[in-house]
Amino acid sequence: MGQQVVSWIEHHARRTPDSVALVDLHRGRSARYAELAGRVSALARSLADRHGVRPGDRVAVLSRNDTRVFEVVYACALLGAVVVPLNWRLSANELAAIGGDAEPAVLVSESASAAVAAGVAAAAGIPSTVVWASEDGEDDGYEELATAPVPEGWAPEPVDEDAIWMIIYTSGTTGLPKGVQATHRGVLASMLGILVAHRVGADSRCLTVLPTFHVAGLNLFANPVLFAGGTVLVARVFDPAQAVGLLTDGAAPVTHFCGVPANYQFMDQLPTFDDTPLPPFVAAIGGAPVPSALVETWARRGVALTTVYGITEAGACVTAVPPGQEVSHNGTIGLPLLYARCRVYTAEDRPAAPGETGELQLSGPLVTSGYWRNPAATAEAFTGDGWLRTGDAASVTDDGHLVLVDRWKDMYISGGENVYPAEVENALHAHPAINQAAVVGAPHPRWGEAGVAFVVLVRDAEAAPDELRTWCRERLAAYKVPVRVVVVDELPRNATGKVLKGPLRNSARSGT
Repeated sequence: MGQQVVSWIEHHARRTPDSVALVDLHRGRSARYAELAGRVSALARSLADRHGVRPGDRVAVLSRNDTRVFEVVYACALLGAVVVPLNWRLSANELAAIGGDAEPAVLVSESASAAVAAGVAAAAGIPSTVVWASEDGEDDGYEELATAPVPEGWAPEPVDEDAIWMIIYTSGTTGLPKGVQATHRGVLASMLGILVAHRVGADSRCLTVLPTFHVAGLNLFANPVLFAGGTVLVARVFDPAQAVGLLTDGAAPVTHFCGVPANYQFMDQLPTFDDTPLPPFVAAIGGAPVPSALVETWARRGVALTTVYGITEAGACVTAVPPGQEVSHNGTIGLPLLYARCRVYTAEDRPAAPGETGELQLSGPLVTSGYWRNPAATAEAFTGDGWLRTGDAASVTDDGHLVLVDRWKDMYISGGENVYPAEVENALHAHPAINQAAVVGAPHPRWGEAGVAFVVLVRDAEAAPDELRTWCRERLAAYKVPVRVVVVDELPRNATGKVLKGPLRNSARSGT
């Protein structure tokens, strides 16, 4: 199976060599499947011959979204090397710590990050660096590697299906980043599940705006579309106007798009959004609670937002709401995908009854083989019978759909009652003046803990904190109503768009 990961590129290069595989929107360049296969082979051989990369060696890549990221990913698959995408938004010290943990043989970077890459390489003891040009006219040592001649018949040794292909470092919302291992078998299982659930085919065109240092940027939907022989449009960064323009391109419309709620909110707030015809497309949404008002806004435009659930440890997409059920099962995260097994267990380690809250646990070939060089964290992440603990609180409906309640760690106890912030956030999101909301628990002299809400208002809207507390009081039990509502310009988020609740907790505790 390991060779099959890269052989899907070679397969399409033989059958449909002139079909467009990748489009780099920033550079205005595209690569057909024949060209992509050739560049991947050349890069793989160059990494082996010129930089001594061997099976199992790590190759780090530090760049904003770029089609060349996928070339590195597939060259590593061909060699049996391990690709380590790095978050370019991290500080040099944070990157050096990851570099010291992963110990890559090579660090590939865009020229815009070359100075940072050089410092990281020096600090982490990385033997060599390769730089590609972020803009035309810059020096480009990478291009020489990707276009070097490959002797006829050259091919590396077959790769074991259980070998590690990727190490994706977690975003650090729960502490120091850990390197999540993804095997060839696991990635392929994830690809097939996504392909079947989201109707990916050779005529699919996906727009990739999520960061490619994150598993969702690679797998929703870029890798499945390449597996099927379709076309991947890669945006360097997310631009709402550009995204809407591509989604409404009548000549070559995008068929698949995945974003976090903030991506969809930024698009529907464009002044021209209501007047822009939207053709149907697969609109996956996840990574944060999905407000009902957002689903309704897009539904009025004829687009059904498909809620998906995934974590780095299980390949980006584990569950999804089935096609045609987006409205009837709004508020759920749907059903498990092919090759994914899900269960909800209570704190007493028993199966949760329908409607009862417990921890969502996962199993199947798409689940990580563990954390890189961290056996203690690996052991802690799995149950005694081998299921991955997600740390997410969930329940199951009578018809088997999963409902994500919240993160276990985000729950707080007010007056002896468990409060899940997502429930309060949903109530706030229903207010017409609120665009975004996040709720955290903070110490309270009477109740032990109480909720503090941080909200971002809709452009030009007004809403007083007391008005918003009254709104919640009319919809929630008294112990769930935030004791304080703070209006802010924006919510702190990580690079993938998830709200960072740590800084909000600090603000709530300090009263700022």
